[in-house]
Amino acid sequence: MHPLKSLLISVAALALPAAAQEAADTAGFSRFRFGGYGEMLASFKNYDINRFQVNGSGRTRRATIAIPRAVLAFDAKLTQKWIVGVEIEFEGGGTGTAVELENSENGEYETEIEKGGEVALEQFHVTRLIIPQINVRAGHLILPVGMVNAHHEPINFFGTSRPEGETSLLPSTWHATGLELFGSLGPVNYQAMVTAGLNANGFERSTWVAPGRQGLFETDNFTSPGYSLRFDYNGVRGLRAGVSGYYCRDAGANADKEQQYAGLGRIPVSILGVDASYRNRLLTARASFLLGHVGNSDAVNRRNVRLPNASPYSRLTPVGSTVMTYGAEIGVNLRSLTGVDNVPVIYPFVRYEYFNPQYKVASGYAADSRLEVSKWSAGINWYALPNLVVKADYSHRAVGTQNVFGSGRFNSESDISIGVAYIGWFIRK
Repeated sequence: MHPLKSLLISVAALALPAAAQEAADTAGFSRFRFGGYGEMLASFKNYDINRFQVNGSGRTRRATIAIPRAVLAFDAKLTQKWIVGVEIEFEGGGTGTAVELENSENGEYETEIEKGGEVALEQFHVTRLIIPQINVRAGHLILPVGMVNAHHEPINFFGTSRPEGETSLLPSTWHATGLELFGSLGPVNYQAMVTAGLNANGFERSTWVAPGRQGLFETDNFTSPGYSLRFDYNGVRGLRAGVSGYYCRDAGANADKEQQYAGLGRIPVSILGVDASYRNRLLTARASFLLGHVGNSDAVNRRNVRLPNASPYSRLTPVGSTVMTYGAEIGVNLRSLTGVDNVPVIYPFVRYEYFNPQYKVASGYAADSRLEVSKWSAGINWYALPNLVVKADYSHRAVGTQNVFGSGRFNSESDISIGVAYIGWFIRK
C-alpha cells in the first residue's frame, strides 16, 4: 500500500464512531500504537474580554496565541479481545490548579495555582471485544453527546476552533469515569454509557452546565449517575446521521457537600442532540442541533450565589432552564472542482452558529441578551498532508439578536485566526 494512503487510513480511523473505530483498531495494529493530535492557534480580535458592559464588549484591539490542546494517545492489545487505551491531554500548555476540600477545616476550599492550563487524563479504559453487536468498555470515557464531543478531532471541523455553540454549553471534551456498551447493528453504531454525573455547583449563566463536569477532586461523586446514549446511521455512502442524549436525575446530589441542595428538590439535567455530516469528492457538509434543560433551575440560582468565595465556581446566575444551539458548515474541495491532480487539497468553507445559554430562565429572573450570539465564520483549510492541516478564518459574532443577518443589540465581535493542526498514529507494531 502507498505510504500516503496508509497514513490517510490511520488518520480516518481516529475519527470514526466508536463501534466502527474498534473494527479499524483490531485490524490496524497487532500489539500497540502511539499517536495523538494537537492544535496551534493565533487570533487577532477587535474586542476586549468583558462582554458584560452597557454596550457589550469594549472596542479593544488585541491578539492571542496559544496551544489549545496537545493529546498523546496509546493503545495496547493484551490479546485480540482485550485492549487498553490511554489519552492524556495537555491544554494550554500548563498543569492547572489543585483544589482541595478540607473537611478538617469546616469544609473550606483550598486552591493552589501551579500554572495556567491543564493536564488531564482524557481517556483511560479497558475494552473487551465480544461480538460486533455488543462490546464492553470500562474506565475514563468520552461522552458522545453532541457532534463536537463525538467527533472532536481537528480534522472533523473546518474552523480554527471547535464550533463555539456546543463548546459554550457542554464540557469539551466531556470525559467521565464509568461503563460503556457499544456495537454495530447493521448500518447503525451505538454507544450507551453510565458515568459520574454532573455537579450543580458548577452551573452558571454563560456556559450553562459545562463547568459542572466533575474532576476537581481525587474522587467523583456517583450518587446520581449520568446516562448517555448515541446512535449513528452510516447506511448511505458518505453520510453519517446521529442522535445523542444525556440524563442525570439529580445533579444536586453530586454537589461537593451533600447538604448544599438539601430540601430544594431534585435538579435533573436532560440534553438532546441531532447531528449529521456528508462527504463526497466535491463537498463536505456538517450540521447540528442541541437542546438542553435544567429542571428546578430556580433552586440552583438561589443556592449557587451563596457558594463560598473560595469555591472554584463562578457563582454567576441565572442558570438557563433551557438552552439551545444549532449550526452548519460546508466546504468545497478545490482539487475536485478543478479536476487537476497537482492542485493542493484546499477547502474554502463557511459556517453559521447560533447559541444561547439563557434561551429560557426560571420565573422571576431576566435573561441577559448579551449571551445570545449569532456567529458567521468563513475561511480555508489547506491539507498540506492528509494528517496536517493549516487553517485560516474570519469570524463575526452578532450579540443580542435572533436575526441571522442582524448586527445585534450590542457591539459585535470579530476575529481573524490562523491555526495548524495534526492527527495520526506515529508508531504501530
